[in-house]
Amino acid sequence: MRKSIAVTAAGLAVTLFGLTACGSGSDSGKGGGKDGTLVVGATAVPAGEVLTYIKDNLAEKAGLKLEIREFTDYVLPNTALQEGSLDANLYQNQPFLDEFNKSKGTDLVSVVKAYLPPMGVYSKKVQDIAKLADGATVAVPNETTNEGRALKLLAAKGLITLKTGAGTDASPADITANPKHLKFKELDPAQLPRSLDDLDVAVINNNYAQDAGLSPAKDAILLESAKDNPYANLLAVKRGNEDDPRVEKLAKLLVSSDVKKFIAEKYKGSVLPVSSG
Repeated sequence: MRKSIAVTAAGLAVTLFGLTACGSGSDSGKGGGKDGTLVVGATAVPAGEVLTYIKDNLAEKAGLKLEIREFTDYVLPNTALQEGSLDANLYQNQPFLDEFNKSKGTDLVSVVKAYLPPMGVYSKKVQDIAKLADGATVAVPNETTNEGRALKLLAAKGLITLKTGAGTDASPADITANPKHLKFKELDPAQLPRSLDDLDVAVINNNYAQDAGLSPAKDAILLESAKDNPYANLLAVKRGNEDDPRVEKLAKLLVSSDVKKFIAEKYKGSVLPVSSG
């Protein structure tokens, strides 16, 4: 009973502007920003924190006015970007963006990769992933690319085997070997941390883990490797806006030495900076 991206959005009993930090600012033109302000959508952690650091410490010197609007899901930031109430967003990876464009008919593109928030496996019952019991219940995100990412993490540890050619949209139907007879439960990504008491383990996206007070570096019993990892979070814009001078300034700041130092010191391995776009 796999849910689509559209179903995730429909399940949220909120409107776009109920999630944003302020109104649309329709009198201000592009993105709702005033006086050339760049309006950027983001999830709270780590994207919102990284952007807040830039706004408070680096933006003025770079000649950039920045407004941050926080979202609690993975759909509305892209919808808002496509519709023009945002100028850019920061929260997603390239496989997710590609799938979103394909399924929703949007035309969003990556500008620069900013950091890697590794996905992890968490549990209140198991201390060692290798000791996961036969028949254990494993919860995974119910979104297409995040579910595939979660299954690939489990497969990399040898807990399951996926069929040859299974891509970023892999689902439990693509499992060809399951030696521990794991039972998979598909949940909304934001619900996963709150469901840990009722599960053996859950594969949780980095931002939702940190929102729930979990430290990926310390609390995850299995964590993605940064090597050859395609899931770095990126700054995205609507196609045609890649050369917006404000976007270029933010892109440069996101991969600056100051931001890399901030990420390293604040997240201590729970979020990893990247070298370039």
